[in-house]
Parts: sequence; C-alpha cells; structure tokens
Amino acid sequence: MKVRTMPEPAQAQEEAEKTPTPRTGADILVEQLMKQKVKTIFGYPGGAVLPIYDALYRSDGDFDHILTRHEQGAIHAAEGYARVTNEPAVVIGTSGPGATNLVTGIADAMMDSLPLVVITGQVATAVTGTDAFQEADVMGITTPITKHNYQVQNSYDIPRIINEAFHIASTGRPGPVVVDIPKDISAGIVTEKGPEAFHLQGYQPTIKPNPMQIRKVAEALKTAKKPLILTGAGVLHGRASERLLQVAESYQIPVTSTLLGLGAFPGDHELFLGMAGMHGTYASNMAITECDLLINVGARFDDRLTGNLGHFAPDATIVHVDIDPAEIGKNVPTHIPVVSDSKAAMISLLKHLEEPGDYTEWRSHLKEYSMENPLWYNKPEEKMIPQWLISSICDITKGDAIITTDVGQHQMWSAQYYRFNRPDRWVTSGGLGTMGFGFPAAIGAQLAKPDDKVLAIVGDGGFQMTMQELSVLQERQLPVKIVIVNNEALGMVRQWQEAFYDKRYSESLMGVQPDFVKLADSYGIEGVKIESQAHFMEIAPEFLSNDKPCLLDCRVLREENVYPMVAPGKSINDMIGVKPQ
Repeated sequence: MKVRTMPEPAQAQEEAEKTPTPRTGADILVEQLMKQKVKTIFGYPGGAVLPIYDALYRSDGDFDHILTRHEQGAIHAAEGYARVTNEPAVVIGTSGPGATNLVTGIADAMMDSLPLVVITGQVATAVTGTDAFQEADVMGITTPITKHNYQVQNSYDIPRIINEAFHIASTGRPGPVVVDIPKDISAGIVTEKGPEAFHLQGYQPTIKPNPMQIRKVAEALKTAKKPLILTGAGVLHGRASERLLQVAESYQIPVTSTLLGLGAFPGDHELFLGMAGMHGTYASNMAITECDLLINVGARFDDRLTGNLGHFAPDATIVHVDIDPAEIGKNVPTHIPVVSDSKAAMISLLKHLEEPGDYTEWRSHLKEYSMENPLWYNKPEEKMIPQWLISSICDITKGDAIITTDVGQHQMWSAQYYRFNRPDRWVTSGGLGTMGFGFPAAIGAQLAKPDDKVLAIVGDGGFQMTMQELSVLQERQLPVKIVIVNNEALGMVRQWQEAFYDKRYSESLMGVQPDFVKLADSYGIEGVKIESQAHFMEIAPEFLSNDKPCLLDCRVLREENVYPMVAPGKSINDMIGVKPQ
C-alpha cells in the first residue's frame, strides 16, 4: 500500500503558486469592470451578490466602493456621478428587495438619459421561477424602464455582456442597462472564458446628420424673421455647448432652455432668455409662442415644456435635432428632422453658415419682454424668502458650484435664480420628478468632481427620504453642502392645492419634523438653523466656502409660490403670476 506523505510547508507553497486559482463568474465580472476602467462602484451587498463582493475584495482592481445606506441612495448617487462625468456609473444590488429598491432610480435615469450599468443579483437558476427567497422578476420589472437588460445564463457570456452593457449605456441616447446575474453563475467556477468582442447588428445609432437636412436648416435660417434656439439635455450629453454657442452668436439667435438643458448655454449671455415651460420666464414662453423658426437641439418636447400642444409654437417651422429618432415627431409635428449627435449637427451647421438674417427687431422685442416682465418676488426685510435664498447662494458661489436638487418648489427656484454658465453644473430629476434624488446625487457628483463645490439644495420633504446617506458624508468627509429650503410643507403640492383645490391642504403640511441640526450633529456634521436673511449672510459665506460637509436648515416662508406658472391644460403664453399684483 502506497503511503501518501504531506509535503513540507515550503514545498506546499511552491505547489500552490504553480496551481492556478480557480476563477468564478464573479471574478470574470470584476475583471471586465477593471477593463472598462471602472473606479467607483455604488452598492449594497446581500446574499445573491456575495460572490461578486468577495471577488471585489480579492481583486487587484483599484475600486472605491461606496456603501450607501439604502439602494435608492446608491442609484441616485450613481446618477449624480454619471450626470457630471457623462460616463457610465456602476451600481450593484442584491436580488429581490435589493433590485426593486433600485427601480425608481433606473426609471429616473431612463427618463433623463443617464448612462448606468446596474448589476443585480438573482436567485440560483435551479430555483428561478419558484418564488424562492428574495426572488423578483428583474427582467420583467425593468424591461420598460431600461435601454436594455440582460440575465446571464452562462458565465462564458459575461465578458461580452458587460462590454455590450457599457457600450449601449453610453452611446446613442444614453440610458441605464441592467445585468441580472444568478448566484450560481457568479459563484460557479469558470472553465472557459468567453470572448469580449461583440457586434450589435440592430443597434447602430446615427451620429452624423444627413447633409441635406442641415442645408434645409440653413435655408430656413435665411428666410426666418424670428428664429429661436431651444437647448435640451442632449446638448450636454453630446458635449455640444461650445458649438451651439458659436451657432447662436454667429446668427445672433435668441436662446431658451428646458429644465435639463440649463448650463448648455451661458445663463448670463445677452442672447439667453431663461428657462421655458411651466415655470419658465415670460420672455422665453412668449418667444416660443411668437417665433417663426424653432430649432430644438436635444430636447424631447415634454409636457412641462410645451403646455397645451395645440397652442405650442403655432407659427413656427419646427427643426428637431435629436440622436433618438423615436423622439422626433412624437409630441410636436416636425418640419425638418435631423437625426444626429448634437455636436456633429452643430459642427455641420457651422460649415453652412451664410450671411445671417437681420434679427435685430426680434431680439429687441424679446428684450422688452425680459425687462417689462422679469422674474420677481416680494422682499421682506427680515423673513427669509426662498427666491432670495437661491439668488444669494448664486452670488456667494459666483455661479460656479455644482447644484443638485430634489423635486418641487426649491427645484424650480434653483432653475430660475441660479445662473448656470457652464455645462454639467446642474443635477436634477427632470422626467420622473423623483423626491429624495438631490442629496445622494450630490454625493455622487462630489465623488466624481472632488475639487468642485457641490451644493445639495433640497426640500424638507425630499431630504427626509434619503437623509440616511449622511453616513456616507460622515465616513468620507465629503465637503457637500446641504441647504434645506424648509417651509415645513410639501411645497409644490401645497401650491397646487392653493391654486386648484380651494386651499384644501390635504396632507401637504408637514407636522412633526426632526431637528435637522441635531440630526447632522449625530453624524458628526456641523449644522445651523437659519431663520433670517441677516443670519444667513452672516454665516453662509464661510460655511459654503470651507472644505467640510455642513447642513444649513433655512426656514423660509411657507406661503411663497413659484411664479410664473402655466396651469395644466393652458398654453405656455397663458401664465399666472407674471407681474406683481
């Protein structure tokens, strides 16, 4: 009988070094993330993703994993990261409730065209479909709210799928891609690694415009008397701001913006009329109503911009430049469609520049609108007014901070009174209108841009939805500044109840609230309660300029409303609250 002897320790170590370490599907996944140059991952672990987290722990990758305190915080932080970098952000969540807690952020990213790669765990393939513990149909749930989704059935496919996911998320019209990975696939030993190359025959976004369509735009500009440019988020996604500025200045065309397009054109430029739409400026909405040529670059003509479609730009030839052909003609009939990346379209249009028309009278007319009907608000000496608060923040930060917001009155006041002169300074939830977005989005933006000033301007309602992410601020000592515009109400809901429901404030006035200063202190973050303009100006400049996180609980008048306002069903030239009564 042959006796097997144990090797000496040194011999055992030598043999171990010669034996390749078995690799799992999770190891292959992490390897692909490294190849995609992913540095920051937002996530929350759980049973179905433990193999992935173990692979991250063992990997040689220089990953910075941000452990948020809720999956919603993780995905909104990833949205903030993606918004200011224009690059895909990575999120990891476990199966079942982990994945479903990501759904709101996935839908938000889809509506606002933000590139995300969302990796979800799934129960093992052997029990899929049996209502196993923490099982959810991630594919079924996310199909309507993703640009694309995958469920990995074989670890062999992981390299190709991950590469496809990043490509789809970041090209064409950006958007979220979900990769659902069963636990046995991520934990299983890989015997053969699959190819990384891919070819998506049915996915070939049109990047360059049809020259004939650009010539039509140039011809329309030659005959127009009252042209107007509308900028959308597509200008920012396409990195087209500089070229669009050249087009506007070359032709001396007035410019307005959607909510998500703010910063695509300098806010203090003499050609800029302000934001258009439900809470847009009088000059912007009247310009859309009266123009004879509307050049939409990268906006999707959503209902908050257009108001009553039957009265939207009634006399205008509509030019729509968009990389997503599905958006062209969807809401507003389009006379000159241009399917293209926004930057490529602007470059092509600049090549067709001819002697511009004389739009002096048109510009003077719109300037009169701006002067006679500016944004306005009452200015009591002591009480803090939210519009004054945002204007003061803009002055203190010199309009150069990255501003993130939740949704509601404070969002609209920020859009109206903070002057965005550079791209990628404005991070907000537009299409889905997600409360709780602003604070975690500020965390993601600060991680992406560590040298920039980041302010989360939030409402007292929205902040309480994700305020647990103060833990991340404490751990990382991120110098995010939280400004709570605290009117002790769900402000926009209260405003609508005042205007359209005879002041029946059903569940919109906040009752017991936490002491936000004590809350901040419990996380080791300095906070201050501010109740007057004088107090704000006394302490805000220092707080907003230092390199530490802080929270300012700013108590503002509850009854203040956002004006101008276009009522539901009305045309955008029919505005409430244009002039002081």
